[in-house]
Order: sequence, then C-alpha cells, then structure tokens
Amino acid sequence: MTSKTCDYLIVGAGIVGLTVARELKKRYPIARIVILEKEAEVGKHASGRNSGVMHSGVYYGSTTLKAKVCAAGAARMREFAVEHGIACNHSGKVIIATSEYDLPTLDRLLGNARDNGVRVELLDEAGIREIEPYASPYRAGLYCPDTAVIDSKAVVNKLRELLEDSGVKFEFNAALLDVQPSQKWIKTPQGGYSYGFLYNCAGASADLIAKKFGMGQDYSLVPFKGIYYKLRPERKHWVRSNIYPVPDINLPFLGVHLTRVINGDVYIGPTAIPAFGRENYGILEGLELGESLKIGAELLSMYLENKQNFRLLVHTEIQKYLKPLFVASARKLMNELSADDLVSCDKIGIRPQLVNIKSRSLEMDYIVEKTPDMLHVLNAISPAFTSSMAFSEWIVDQADKNG
Repeated sequence: MTSKTCDYLIVGAGIVGLTVARELKKRYPIARIVILEKEAEVGKHASGRNSGVMHSGVYYGSTTLKAKVCAAGAARMREFAVEHGIACNHSGKVIIATSEYDLPTLDRLLGNARDNGVRVELLDEAGIREIEPYASPYRAGLYCPDTAVIDSKAVVNKLRELLEDSGVKFEFNAALLDVQPSQKWIKTPQGGYSYGFLYNCAGASADLIAKKFGMGQDYSLVPFKGIYYKLRPERKHWVRSNIYPVPDINLPFLGVHLTRVINGDVYIGPTAIPAFGRENYGILEGLELGESLKIGAELLSMYLENKQNFRLLVHTEIQKYLKPLFVASARKLMNELSADDLVSCDKIGIRPQLVNIKSRSLEMDYIVEKTPDMLHVLNAISPAFTSSMAFSEWIVDQADKNG
C-alpha cells in the first residue's frame, strides 16, 4: 500500500488535536497537516461530552502549567466564540464551602487566584445568596465572574470546518495499526503515512499510543466515569450560573456541581467513579477483558497504597451510583434539593486520568513528553478544553524547540 506524506501528523481530533492543528496552520500556512481520528467524527469523547464550563484558573498553583495557560486559554476561547457566533454564556461561578473543613482550602483558592491574576471575590453567605439564592454555603464562598459556559460541540465542529477550509486533511476511522518511529511512519486502515513531526493528542488513548513509540513508560491512564443528572424543568430557576463545592485540592477532581448550560438546562454532576474501560459509558459498554483486568490491577494497587487518600475517593464515588447518595452529595450545595428534583439523563463522560506508575499517584498537571520528531500530550485533563487555545501554543513552542 502506497504511503502518503505530510509535514505534521496529529493523532486525535479532540480539542487539543484540533487547536494544535490550528496553531500549526497559523505558523506554517503551507505545511501539510493531517489529523488522524479513530472515530467517525471530531470530539466524540471528552471534548464533546464535557459541561462546557470555561474555568477562570482559581484551582491551580501558580507554578503549574495549568495555571500558565488556563486564563489565557479562556480569553482566546471567548474571542473565538464571538468571532464565529458560538453561544457563550458569561454567567460566572460560585465556589462554596460546605463545612468548617473547607474554609482553609477556600483561602488557598483565593491565594491561587491572586497569584494567577484571576478576578475573584470572597463573599459571606448573604453575598453568595445574592448571586445564587438557592445555594447553601457554609459561612463563605468565592465568586468567579470570569467563568463562562460555552457550546463545546459547536467549538469542535467549527474548528473542523475552519481547518478543512485551510487545507488540513482529516482521516476518520483511522486507528493506528502499526508504527515505525525510526522511519517516521505509521499505518492506519486508510493506509500509511510518513511524517516530519508527530503530535499525540489522543486523549484516553494517549498513553497507549505513546508506548508504541517507546514513550510514556512511567505512566498509565485510568478512566473515571462522570455520571450526571438533570434538574427537572420546574426547578431550573434554582440555578442561575454554576455552583461548585470547595474541592479536595489533593485530587484532580472538582466534585459534583450544578451547571446551567447554553440551552438553559441544569446538569448536576459529574461523579468520578473508577471505571474499567476507556470508553465504558454504560454498564458493560466499552469493556474489554484484557484492558479491564489491567485497569483493575492498577486501581487495586492505588487503593492499597492509598496515596492522595485514594481509598476514601473510591468509597465516596462508588456510592454515587446509588441515586440517594448522589442526591446527598448535591444537597451539600443546595439543601432544598430532593430526589424527585433530579431526573436521569444520558449525559456520561469518561475522564482519562494519568497515573504515575512509580509513585502510584494521580498526576495533577498536564504531562508532555517529546523527542526531536514527536510530542505526546499524556494528561489533557480539565481545564484542557478551557485552556486549549493557549495550551496548543505552548505545545507547538515545545516542539519547535527541538529543531
């Protein structure tokens, strides 16, 4: 089979792969760029299943890569939405304490915001209720006016359209079948490709692809399932914007929260339940015995090691499969909620969380590995969608340093 040739080969048509292609096209207008996607469309997994919240940058310590690119990425995403007529609701967000235990973390988030140049306001209970009258804060909370909600699916679809118009080629249903790194060549069902430089932006499959190239040996991805409920229509007015809990800052999860999305619906979630498949959206959907056993072994090892209080996370999150316990979690934010107010829905996401195999701990920041002819994005977790347009600039900068 005859091989095709390109200057830049990008694996994965989620938000990171798409924005990397956009950045490359800006810098190198005549470059031949190809995006390989194993699915039949762009953004089928995490990029198209998130709640669309654009974070302001309060969660991340100032020395992290997330902090460096979050606020800048959010600003670029807002500009992109205005330029292309994509719905974006500048609704803001409150992060509320739910117990005395949360107050020191609230102070730390306030410090992060100051260090990162992010606008926030520390409010008492009355101040929070002026913004979200039905919220149930314990003494205090933060108001983040720059948080917004965007139509994430519209973003990835517009990026595809713009990239195709600029000459970027998409190959769908194009899973990697074979790689020869020394030859800078890969094979897909659509044929072979020789490339000048390869970007691995494959999301939940990024670690597997990296290992094909001899990279990412210290890491493995473990999936966490995010289940949502909807607030029934008669209760939608209870949420004006976004209501978040103070998170456990030792873990990369933000907790069950309430979000009013673009069409006015209010979603409650997501959970962070350990899953046994990278695409395990249903009970048995996306499960493969070999992979499930490997993931199970990794989870068991982390459970026994109990770094980052992982055992408590597992116990707490698995309980949320049961609606009464999910409701109990949500009621910490809004104590008027009842089980009848939450309606089942088909919104489910998978968070591909990177684990450091040596330390048995969850990686909190973006992880990138590179050589002179390839770069692997291994932990594109939240706020990857928010930060993508700044993160992609940083990614391409790193790749350009090789040459």
